Amino acid sequence: MPAKNMLFRLGIFLSLFLLNPIPSQSAVSSIDLGSEWFKVAVVNLKPGQPPISIAINEMSKRKTPSLVAFHSGSRLIGEEASGIVARYPNKVYSHLRDLISKPFSHVSKTLESLYLSYDISPEESRNVAVFKTENGNFTAEELVAMLFKYALGLAEAHTRGTPVKDAVVTVPPYMGVAERKGLLVAAELAGINVLALVNEHSGAALQYGIDKDFSNGSRHVIFYDMGAGSTYAALVYFSAYNTKEFGKTVSANQFQVKDVRWDAELGGEHMELRLVEHFADEFNKQVGNGVDIRKSPKAMAKLKKQVKRTKEILSANTAAPISVESIYDDRDFRSSITREKFEELCADLWEKALVPLKEVLTHSGLKIEDIYAVELIGGATRVPKLQAKLQEFLGRKELDRHLDSDEAITLGASLHAANISDGIKLNRKLGMIDGSPYGYVIEVDGPDLPKDESTKQLTIPRMKKLPSKMFRSIVHKKDFEVSLAYESDDFLPPGTTSRTFAQYAVSGLTDASEKYASRNLSAPVKANLHFSLSRSGIFSLDRADAVIEITEWVEVPLKNLTVDNSTSASVNTSTESGPTSTEESDEKLNTDTVNSNTSDPGTNDSSTISPVTEKKLKKRTFRVPLKIDEKITGPGAPLSKESFSEAKRKLEALDKKDEERRRTAELKNSLEGYIYDTRDKVRGLISLTLAHACDYVDT
Repeated sequence: MPAKNMLFRLGIFLSLFLLNPIPSQSAVSSIDLGSEWFKVAVVNLKPGQPPISIAINEMSKRKTPSLVAFHSGSRLIGEEASGIVARYPNKVYSHLRDLISKPFSHVSKTLESLYLSYDISPEESRNVAVFKTENGNFTAEELVAMLFKYALGLAEAHTRGTPVKDAVVTVPPYMGVAERKGLLVAAELAGINVLALVNEHSGAALQYGIDKDFSNGSRHVIFYDMGAGSTYAALVYFSAYNTKEFGKTVSANQFQVKDVRWDAELGGEHMELRLVEHFADEFNKQVGNGVDIRKSPKAMAKLKKQVKRTKEILSANTAAPISVESIYDDRDFRSSITREKFEELCADLWEKALVPLKEVLTHSGLKIEDIYAVELIGGATRVPKLQAKLQEFLGRKELDRHLDSDEAITLGASLHAANISDGIKLNRKLGMIDGSPYGYVIEVDGPDLPKDESTKQLTIPRMKKLPSKMFRSIVHKKDFEVSLAYESDDFLPPGTTSRTFAQYAVSGLTDASEKYASRNLSAPVKANLHFSLSRSGIFSLDRADAVIEITEWVEVPLKNLTVDNSTSASVNTSTESGPTSTEESDEKLNTDTVNSNTSDPGTNDSSTISPVTEKKLKKRTFRVPLKIDEKITGPGAPLSKESFSEAKRKLEALDKKDEERRRTAELKNSLEGYIYDTRDKVRGLISLTLAHACDYVDT
């Protein structure tokens, strides 16, 4: 453990030299939002402060529970919400990241599996879950926005006055387009400008490679992450290349994500649920009479809280006790479990935990001996049995744990934020080439369009570089629709029921085709579709335009000719291809081309003639912008302006109420402090008076 802490501190201190030493009044942050916890890191070049550091919460802790609660008219976030989870489990909302932009049926199933009995109902327009609280109804996006606003407050408190508006937010690789958009909406509601969503494995890779030199040799590294709710393995290739810097050739480091595989329904929490089921059965058996504590949300909340501690104890000991006071009907529950029994309860999970690692190796064609290191991150990788299974599969006596399993992703993401921020720059960068975890297909549908390879294409293969731009052309002259879909039914984000995640209606092509129908078309009318795969991993149709090519005879003036030359001049009928231009500029050219063969009657010079014109065949290209209307339905549909404004209003009202509560608490504390201080002074004065009185009596 000391060696690990020393390496971690060394990495932080080395990063000090990578930052621009010029004082800056701007700061950027990274937010690592997990299923159970979130962490905030800040990059700040203000003198007297460490440039990269983790922001602590009001309890001086480096990570905060991802919880939002509503109780007695007040909103509680983080540690405050955690304090009431055992007493009021139905008022404390958790796993919000995993519920964002998910279908109502998936949310219901997830909550049921976690024994969370929230009062929810489906929203009619988008079919997402609405959480009914005593302070109003909120969607998962709005609840996540509350966490983001709180995280932003931690960052700004950490910088001591330096504003922080730009941030990078980490996401698990399996998160789909709808979920990523939902996170961006939540951040916008919180007033955060998200520079990018970055995949968690890329954040870990940045932290791993920022203080290393790969000029002497490249290496393949697998980052294996098992968190509370999911597991993934990412294959990353680190290398170096030569580049010019201030006229000199220098070596620069970079990494490329080659592949990532995951199990979105396997994590440390699933191990805890096995213990919960075991102890619930044991308690029911002890009580008898048909009692089932699974039907009591409060009892299950208390049991889950103690089970988490029991699992942590088992990571360091071969046995652990469990004690729950007044778990059910004023009954206490006490028991114990051995590590061997725990491992037996989770027997099927150990093999499942190896699947992402095996899949990465299989699809990459690499052997275990080709892997330089397998870095473990995530809290659940501390479980001894999991480590033993990984060691057995890898054939290694020691596992690689050079990164802080809790903070590596957060710190790496903050480096990415500094790299892409306008206000803060690194003197030395680690090049990052991340790829899309999903492949994407485009399909075009419209009148007289055939269903073949030309209208349905795989546009984005898996691991396509982020960001990327591309375009496709279709030969057509009527309005049409474009659908974006995931590549395969077998490879979808958790909870997704349809491959199609976006639909667009493209209009204006019919009108443009009819407008130019009477012109001499030199090529069939076509539409160009421009797509983008953003830095955040979101695939979308950005714009479309009609491309119309015509060929026309136009008259152009000739230069003055002599009488002898003019008699032998002939009309040039060669085809000339002009530059691509807009419709307006082409029409202007056409009106400027006029005959000018009139002569001055006062001139009678036999050696010259007036200018004449000739006809030339010219090709023109017209580009007409087409209108794009989104037709996305379901959880992935964007919020309307009215819905967004209403959500913003609700959050601002809660913020104002929280501020009043804090101000009232501060005034009460000040008043209480004043009372205690006055009381102490009065007591001191009385004691002093009595002492003087005693002295007077003695004399």
